[in-house]
Amino acid sequence: MTEINEYGQTVGRKVPDWRGAGVLERHPLDGRLAQLAPLNAAAHAADLYAAFALAQDNRDWTWLNSNRPDSVEACAAWLEEKVSDPALVPFAVIESQSGRAVGVVCFMSIDRAHGTVEIGHVTWSRAMKQSAIGTEAVWLLLREAFACGYRRVEWKTDSLNTASRRAAERLGFTFEGRFRNKMVRKGRSRDSDWLSIIEEEWPQVDAALQRWLAPDNFDAEGQQLTRLRSS
Repeated sequence: MTEINEYGQTVGRKVPDWRGAGVLERHPLDGRLAQLAPLNAAAHAADLYAAFALAQDNRDWTWLNSNRPDSVEACAAWLEEKVSDPALVPFAVIESQSGRAVGVVCFMSIDRAHGTVEIGHVTWSRAMKQSAIGTEAVWLLLREAFACGYRRVEWKTDSLNTASRRAAERLGFTFEGRFRNKMVRKGRSRDSDWLSIIEEEWPQVDAALQRWLAPDNFDAEGQQLTRLRSS
């Protein structure tokens, strides 16, 4: 939405009384299938190492910045880097049924002045495959960000990681474009795809996610009855 100023120029709409977004705290975010707990290297390293070890190889880490930890100690060191980074708000994804940590995700690129934040460091284990835990985890983060006054939540991925882009679009993110030669990762050139959800879109996205996550959308085996795109 745009406006015409006193000089006849097209300008963006006003944002009345904007004072920036709120602080994103390191506190639990509770869902039905999972809880996002503030990441703790000592508490979560063993569970996460075991969850990541369910994969038979390293293909889940191809497009990530890091490599799969090869020991509990290495996993703890990897987690501690995130915990000690003041620019991150890191969480462990805790499966409600087992009480075990099965994934990692963070708020990052936090810009309170302009109300933007990114969901990043997304590291799901095979224990989360074929379940709704990942969808609920992202919904919890989106809900938190928009409740804290953020106007835009971003998702960025390697342009060759088509599964990540498809997952983001399924969750309601809109593809915005590709930044070519954005970085060098693991010695290879990476183009980055950018996607986002903005505040005007959030009510509709929120409603669709809540409908899909509702218990009555799943059968006794936990299989979805209605696909998220058509919810």
